[in-house]
Amino acid sequence: MPRIVGVDIPDNKSIWISLTYVCGVGKYTSSQILKEAKIDESTKASKLSEDELSRVTQIIDRNYIVGGQLRRQVSQNIARLKDIACYRGIRHRKGLPVRGQVTQSNARTRKGPRKTVAGKKSVKETR
Repeated sequence: MPRIVGVDIPDNKSIWISLTYVCGVGKYTSSQILKEAKIDESTKASKLSEDELSRVTQIIDRNYIVGGQLRRQVSQNIARLKDIACYRGIRHRKGLPVRGQVTQSNARTRKGPRKTVAGKKSVKETR
């Protein structure tokens, strides 16, 4: 398995698909990287030479934020929103949807499983 930016990429797939296994590299970005490195997209990852792998790695290191550095940057951005207590930061703190979705009936992914609250008892049941 070739190793690019600390990630083992699958060698039985085309290189443009294999590059998407790196966090922060999608389909479009992988094709842009391969164009810049002058590598055919349909080439299998196992068929790449050491020179081609090093070119891809250099392009990624030079032009893109990927992997752990990207995760760290995203978490710092969220922490900054929480610190300044803006609307989005408060939504992050409460574990609610951040981007304006309606939460009255949906948003179970962010809110978690339902917490059932016991209903009121009627007058007949109390006597």
